Amino acid sequence: MSAAPPATTSFGVVVTCYNYRDFVVEAVDSALAQTRPPKQIVVVDDGSKDGSQDVLRERYGDDARVTLLFCENGGQLVAFQRGLAATDADVVCFLDADDRWEPAHLEKIGALYDARADVDFVFNDIVLFGNETRTIAFADRALDLGYTAIATWALTYWYGAPTSALSLRRALAERCLTLSPQAMATWRLSADNCLVYGASLLGGRKYFLPTATVGYRIHGKNGWWSQRGPVETYRNRLRSRGLIGEYARTAGIDETCLELAKLEYKTKPAPDWAETKRYARLCMRGDAPLWKRVERALSVLGGRKRAR
Repeated sequence: MSAAPPATTSFGVVVTCYNYRDFVVEAVDSALAQTRPPKQIVVVDDGSKDGSQDVLRERYGDDARVTLLFCENGGQLVAFQRGLAATDADVVCFLDADDRWEPAHLEKIGALYDARADVDFVFNDIVLFGNETRTIAFADRALDLGYTAIATWALTYWYGAPTSALSLRRALAERCLTLSPQAMATWRLSADNCLVYGASLLGGRKYFLPTATVGYRIHGKNGWWSQRGPVETYRNRLRSRGLIGEYARTAGIDETCLELAKLEYKTKPAPDWAETKRYARLCMRGDAPLWKRVERALSVLGGRKRAR
């Protein structure tokens, strides 16, 4: 049996806080309690008015493991940028101030990053606590999703999870968070979309790893599923299309890339049935002759059967 690869990947944790005095200590303490300690923990307070800054100073002001950044309010996206700029770790993890991690979180995702230098972006399942208790997961097993640029561009598909379940290599995070002034204004909040969509369109290899280590606190109406009326759905989809369009222009992705859907699908070692159907649909799009599109779609469907 070959030896396990050494733990070489360093982690930076960016905790963003805005008026979460009642929760932020639990979030930061959960990062400090990791069985695989991060290289850095950066707490960005985005101009809180509820006493969060006083609590943070009192609790962590003399803790060399924690860097505190007290900033004027700029929104979540700006807080992400400020936190990222204060880190130099290999991989950056983002943690909302109202969430928490189990102690083994970095250990579990770290084992994957150590073993797979080709993986750029790892996201996890989330375990709801507070006003709801259940688990939400992208799939029922770990999945190497390969590359997802074309599926994201064509279908507005979200290969990701909420902020506290996201991690990505630092260089990719920098690219994802480099945006136009218009996008900066539009995505002042819900900035996890910038990480999720950006990582796909900019060529990151994605991996879903269920760990049961990310606690997502439900309080008030902060669950995104509580805001899914027709108007909100339309507006969110429209905003997402604009963001995807910006990343696509940066990456040079357009309609001509649809012919690459079959090749993108082949980057996935063991896709599930949902992903297979998604790519079969993609193969039916584009300007190629109908017979060619059907051939591609059937190849995707047949390829999964052979893989099984």
